[in-house]
Amino acid sequence: MAGLVELRALMARHARPDWGSDLDGVMISHSDHPTPPTASMTGTVLAVMAQGRKSLALGDRVYDYRAGQFLICSVDMPITGRFTVASPDEPALSFGMQLDPAEIASLLLSADLPHCSKAALPGLAVSEAPEDLLDAVVRLLRLLDQPRDREVLMPLVKREILWRLIVSEQGALVRQLGLADSSLTQVARAVRWIRDHYRESFKVQDLARTSGLSVSAFHRNFHAVTAMSPIQFQKQIRLQEARLLLATQPNDVTRISYSVGYDSPSQFSREYRRLFGTPPSVDAAQLRS
Repeated sequence: MAGLVELRALMARHARPDWGSDLDGVMISHSDHPTPPTASMTGTVLAVMAQGRKSLALGDRVYDYRAGQFLICSVDMPITGRFTVASPDEPALSFGMQLDPAEIASLLLSADLPHCSKAALPGLAVSEAPEDLLDAVVRLLRLLDQPRDREVLMPLVKREILWRLIVSEQGALVRQLGLADSSLTQVARAVRWIRDHYRESFKVQDLARTSGLSVSAFHRNFHAVTAMSPIQFQKQIRLQEARLLLATQPNDVTRISYSVGYDSPSQFSREYRRLFGTPPSVDAAQLRS
């Protein structure tokens, strides 16, 4: 793919240590070696792999994507990811762009598209990147070298990228982002509540009612989108937040376990080790070093 060659060159030239860029909502991930599994939140994003390979674990699912493929994440979810193929000569390079549901809704209103099913779809999906999508991403990154044109052209090119996604193989998933009454939107409402109140216990019945679903439909749709139960989702959020705290407060394992919502430090340590592969005190020392 010709677009992939130029995309690699642009990303290699503009890669930064913080993985950011001078384009609002655009990220350039760069690694010259395979990385250990790292827990993070996905955001609602498009990612395009330009070089190398990456693996993501979400609940009971694993997604592997390589150069020339794109990934869509339609809900902000806790994942564990790692670059699996990368070297100094051929670093892993990944483009990321935040997806705006309002912009997607605007495009849907102005286009004559077939009816989109409201059934819940997985919150992550991987596909081959069509040439027209790669071409639009390349033109967006060219604006890094064209600061005079950036303010005018960036919104237009981003809108084209969204359109290319809407009519792509993963179009149904992207279109659900712009539908106020889709199952994805209903699950996303519950996801936001858990993320914002991860320290608090909750009843699934209350979350289902907030989402406008029966308890059985809520369970079914939540797992379809996130690959987890609501309780498992909350646990991932708690443990990721605890890891961030341990990086700066390595000697406060017990206090941190309470601060993220655990009643039992021993249960916290067991579940932390299960997710990150090492006890919190040991991991904290490694994070500090």
